[in-house]
Order: sequence, then C-alpha cells, then structure tokens
Amino acid sequence: MYVEKYKNWIATIVLEDGSQVFFDGPKDMFKYLLNLEKYKKKPGDIAQIFVTDYYAIRFIDARDAFFVSGSNVMGPMGPELVPIGKESDAKTFLEDHAGKAILTFGDVSLENIPK
Repeated sequence: MYVEKYKNWIATIVLEDGSQVFFDGPKDMFKYLLNLEKYKKKPGDIAQIFVTDYYAIRFIDARDAFFVSGSNVMGPMGPELVPIGKESDAKTFLEDHAGKAILTFGDVSLENIPK
C-alpha cells in the first residue's frame, strides 16, 4: 500500500543507517516492530520511531504517544491504534469515539493489535 494517500496515519521507523521504513498506520508498524527477526532486524538497528498524532497531524515520538484501541475511527486498513500525543487528549478521544483502552508504546503486543 502506498502511504502517500494516508498522510494522517503515516508511521515510520528510522534505522541507525539512516534508512526509513514507512507504514500506513501504527498497527502495521507494531507488527513490524514486534517481529523484527522476520525482517532481519534487531532492536539496536532502530534509531527513532514516529507516528502521526491524530489531532495535531504531525509526527510525534511513538515511544511517548498514547494509543487508543477499539474506537469507531477507522484507519486506512480498518480498525487502528489511534496515536495521540497527550494523555488528556487520548482520554477525551476514548470517550468521544467509543474506545476500549488507552495503551502506551510498551503496552502494545501482538495480542492487542487490532485485526
């Protein structure tokens, strides 16, 4: 999928060698991150991780973001982990969009990534 069409959802991983891997949303980025060996990568290969803040529509550090799961807001490929920069905004989004949970970067696992 070409991520260019979905600028409001782009996530990217910057590797230590300066190359970047782009995704059409956070859930696919996490599928990559949680299966690095499948892509012949290791955690030390990763320099930075960015997601697009839902409200600000700008890159934020994924490790500092809050991800709302189970909401009625769909990403390019259906149900998505909606990235938000401020916890207070994530709580508001959860209430306004029937979200199920707010996850931090470290909370996301293969088991709780939307299908």
